[in-house]
Amino acid sequence: MSETAEPSLGPSARLLDLFDKQRLTPTQRRIAHALVRHAAEAPFLSSVEVAELAGVSQPSVTRFAVALGYDGYPALRRRLRELGGGEPAAPESADEAVRNEHQQAVLAEIAHLRRLAELLADPEPIVRAARLLAASRPLPVLGLRAASAQAGGFAYFAAKVHPDIRLLNEGGSLLADLIEQAAAAGASALLCFALPRYPRELMDALTVARDCGLTVVTVADSAFAPVAKLSDLMLPAEVGTGLVFDTACAPMVLGRVLLQSMCDELPDAEARLEAIEQSAAARGLFLE
Repeated sequence: MSETAEPSLGPSARLLDLFDKQRLTPTQRRIAHALVRHAAEAPFLSSVEVAELAGVSQPSVTRFAVALGYDGYPALRRRLRELGGGEPAAPESADEAVRNEHQQAVLAEIAHLRRLAELLADPEPIVRAARLLAASRPLPVLGLRAASAQAGGFAYFAAKVHPDIRLLNEGGSLLADLIEQAAAAGASALLCFALPRYPRELMDALTVARDCGLTVVTVADSAFAPVAKLSDLMLPAEVGTGLVFDTACAPMVLGRVLLQSMCDELPDAEARLEAIEQSAAARGLFLE
């Protein structure tokens, strides 16, 4: 960890580069954000002062340093001084200062979407997944904790074109029963949304699905996520880690792309959508 700092980068950009791609807890992200906001003076702050800036405990700052691979906060501070050249930095100009963490999070999501677009240049994995899912009657859609919103959004729209969608977004002892019931009812595949941090019960649920003979299609933040070993087809889409809580625009978009492809595989999708629109209009369901 003795590499020299990139001279063209300002202090805040150097710190962002140091923290980038680290899997940090929400508390540790608050510390990282505080250091970036106070990049010029960060190399000269004590752990107590960093804790006060971030609104966390002093031991949390120590754990943050260890999470980054340092023996403790003093070692991290030495690295920060190396990055800053060992002297208090002058205030950054508007051109040098990195954008605030809110803007950085949005820009990171844009980058994730660009990489997703590059992956989708090869349509074969999406088409293959769509065929598997469209043919399953019923189709269980699994997503727990952080991934429950992705699973719920997919299931809401999928129910408009697929005749039998079963949303599984709550853990517990009943989850295995629901998967077994779906398999007994004729399900041939299961769609799983898996996002960090991965619940243990998600792995248990996928084990049940495999034991039931279901083909598991998984949308996850990485092709190397822990659920990969229990998935027959992985569809990766990155999540953002720049804010206190992860952002998941790319997995949401990938879910909609998958659903679009499923519509092409469901022969009555258009008729079902038309019937829904007619019913909604008759009931005055929407304002416009």
